[in-house]
Parts: sequence; structure tokens; C-alpha cells
Amino acid sequence: MGDVLAGNQATWEFESDALVIRFDRGNRTPRLFSVLRERRIPHEALASVTLTPGKRGTVVLHAVPRPGADPLMEAAAGQLAEHCDPYRLVLPADRETLAEYYRDELRTVLARRPASAWGAAGVAGAADVSGPADVAGAVGVTGAAEVAGAATGIAGASHLPDAPDVGDAPDIVDMTPTDRFLVAPPAGPQSFKAYDGKASFDGHGEVAFRWSWTGASSEKWKAGDQTFQVRDLCGVEWRSPEVLDGHLRLLPRGGEPRAPQPDLDPASVVFGLGYGPVHLSLPFAAAVLAAIRTTDRVPARVAAPGAVAERIRHLGELHQAGLVTDEEFSAKKAELLAEL
Repeated sequence: MGDVLAGNQATWEFESDALVIRFDRGNRTPRLFSVLRERRIPHEALASVTLTPGKRGTVVLHAVPRPGADPLMEAAAGQLAEHCDPYRLVLPADRETLAEYYRDELRTVLARRPASAWGAAGVAGAADVSGPADVAGAVGVTGAAEVAGAATGIAGASHLPDAPDVGDAPDIVDMTPTDRFLVAPPAGPQSFKAYDGKASFDGHGEVAFRWSWTGASSEKWKAGDQTFQVRDLCGVEWRSPEVLDGHLRLLPRGGEPRAPQPDLDPASVVFGLGYGPVHLSLPFAAAVLAAIRTTDRVPARVAAPGAVAERIRHLGELHQAGLVTDEEFSAKKAELLAEL
């Protein structure tokens, strides 16, 4: 077990090869943190670490992930508010000296990584990352931290290792994109309720949308409940429910034409009126994105016969109800049978 630094809403443990972040539970903790619970961030996944003043007598220790290292931050695409950024640790200002120590320790680790780990972009040793605004493009945060309550203290301070004699730690910034995810995605299977249906993911190979009678558009009802094989997807598009037009859209391979609006696209579920909250829809999107990247590295598999049979059954119900024509029924049935 490494040294432990406890702050407001989270605790950082410093292992020899990784930073382990454990999130507190409580009424003041963002619900996203409660869902994430714990994350292990390999040093290889970090671009830099900064220490900046916070609000209300606090300082903020911020570990910045490299582009492409974390599926959660990739799916968020810059839309997380600062108080929901899982890479920030808020501490009372009287612990600034201790925070500086750990910042310098991490920077020293980053500086000692093999040159091959930096990629073609190299090391920006003189880059100015003195504040969150300087790295907003990498981790998607804006504004100042909103801090509630006091930090919870530290454990293990009496066992701190001797700091290396390197003087002031270099200000290391490695924005080289990774070629694979280095941080584990939120665990599956998962599901959540959107405004127009329910989204579910089995954790590895299949995403399903089941439409709601009250919220789904006629276009989605006509298309029927949808089941998507991860191998047939190339990405996800998540738009926060905290802005207009919040939605989760699956991006199929091949670039087929799609409806311009998510509420008309059977490969999308839309958010609103409390449906599709960040703490459920974002981990879901991250898990699906990670599965897509993993599938890209393994041979394709055929569709499960049971899933195809269920989709054909539902298509038959729509046909009998007069929601699809004979021609549409025949064409879609042939398309589904081709997946076997």
C-alpha cells in the first residue's frame, strides 16, 4: 500500500506504478463519483499534474490524463463540469505544502518515463500548465472548482518516502495520444432510462434500445426496438443532459445516412426531464466505447441467433400492426437473417 492523501470527496493512493483514486460516498459527493467508486490510473496514462488555488481556502491537485487514455473522459468530450472531474482532488489550503510534495513526486515519475513513452511529440518541459484553463482542451473542464465541506485529512504521512534530490520537479506535459485505453472503463453490464426508451449494455458485445410508449417518436416505433452488435459500431456520441439536445448516439460503421435529429434516429436515445443523468449515461457511453475499441482488436463474431430471432419477432408484430409495409418487412427480415 502506498501513501494516502485524503481530500474532499476523494482519496488518492500513490502506488509505485499508478495513482489509485477512491471516491467518498455522501450527500455532497457528485453522483458520478459514487458510481465510479474507484479508478486506477497507470502513470503511463498521465499527461501532467498541477496544483492551483481553489475556492474558499482550498487548493486543487489535478492529474491530467493523456488524450485517448481514459474512455470516460473520451466519451465526455469536454462536457464535464469541474466539480465532476474525477481527476481533481480538493484540499484545505493549509495542506498546500503536502500537495506540492505529491505533485513533485508524480512529476518526477513522469520525467523518468522512457523516451519511447512520449511518442513523436516529445516532452514539453516548459509548457505553462499553471491552471485548469491551460488543460481544458485535454480533459474538458471549464470554470472554477465549486467546493463543499472540508477535506478529510491524510493517512500514512509518517511513512512518506524520501523525496529524490532533483530540485524543483520539471513541469512535464505529455499530450501524445495513446494507441489504446490505459484506464479501465466503468464495469458492465449497465442500463439507464432515457426520455424515449431504456438503454442496456451486456458489458461486452451488445447494446439494446427499448422504446417507451410515451417518449419515443413515431420514427423509432416504426423502426422497432433496436439491438446493436458492438462489432458493428465505430464510436459513440454523448451529449450531456445538462445542455440542450442531450442524447446518446451510437455510430455505426460504414457511414450510412442517418436522421439529422437524435429523436428521429433509432441508433439514439434522448435525454431530458431527469432521464439520462450524467452519472448513469456517461459511464454507459464509456463502457460501450471501450468495448468498441476492444472489438477492433479481435476477430469479428457472428450475431447470436437468439438476438436475431427476437428482432424478427418484434418486426413481425410491427408488420401485423400495420406500422411497416410488406416491402419493408421483407427487406428488414432479410437483413436480419444475413447477420447469422
